[in-house]
Amino acid sequence: MQLDLNLLTVLDALLEEGSVAGAAQRLRLSSPAVSRSLGRLRRLTGDDILVRTGRTMTPTPYALAVREEVGDLLRRTQIVLAPSRELDLAGLDRVFTLQCHDALTTALAPPLLTAVMTEAPNVRLRFLAEAAVDTDDLRHGRVDLEIGADAPARPEIRHETVGHDRFVAVLGQAQPLDLAAYAGRPHVLISRRGRLTDPVDEILESQRLQRRILATVGTTAAAAHIVARTEAVLTAPELTWRPLAQAFELVSVPLPVALPTPPIVAAWHQRYDTDPAHSWLRDRVRTAFATVLAD
Repeated sequence: MQLDLNLLTVLDALLEEGSVAGAAQRLRLSSPAVSRSLGRLRRLTGDDILVRTGRTMTPTPYALAVREEVGDLLRRTQIVLAPSRELDLAGLDRVFTLQCHDALTTALAPPLLTAVMTEAPNVRLRFLAEAAVDTDDLRHGRVDLEIGADAPARPEIRHETVGHDRFVAVLGQAQPLDLAAYAGRPHVLISRRGRLTDPVDEILESQRLQRRILATVGTTAAAAHIVARTEAVLTAPELTWRPLAQAFELVSVPLPVALPTPPIVAAWHQRYDTDPAHSWLRDRVRTAFATVLAD
């Protein structure tokens, strides 16, 4: 029995994208070519793989059962067939795209770019703002590394916690805040979705207190500008927010409420697990955050 291993690649793309057109775009093949391969897969397995439900395609129970195994088979095949090679950083010419909140970019960029300029002068970094809605940019290869506070749910997205921050109250002028004074000041929130509440409100309610939300903004720079020129207070992660606080001559004081320490999570698609250049990038991001947090 002779098997065409290219069918595994097509099957993996079909299961990832959920459509012939999406798989064709990912594999850079024509839709008819992918349709023919899907027909061969159906004859070989005796299963439909994908079935139409209205305007979309739905994977069969068999397809769902083998999805992870197909991905593992492809990764093992790539490891076996890929030549062993050392990473030539001096000759590496590549653009890496990172996506994260602008506060994380402000904290991460200086130490990370210093390492890149020293070790791999032909590498360029593209920092994208955190999206207002969840996206599939990692899966589609539009983003190489996504950095945030949440661990991804998709099994094909790998992740690592590279550090933890802590929340503080950011003010225009230094002054101690007890719980009543903290609740009594106007507050500014940073939210990519424009939310007007966060976990702090639940804590204050448990103490029979309520704060006034003055505004919600989408960027840390906007929040810093408001706090610097009003009596508003901002509750923010201290270490990743520190560069902007210094730039706007703001001060931070301890919070009178206890909040969990937010994790800093780096996420990437599993296709980059064995990519030496991507592994180097992840290591430099990890080191950069260690430097920021140690300072």
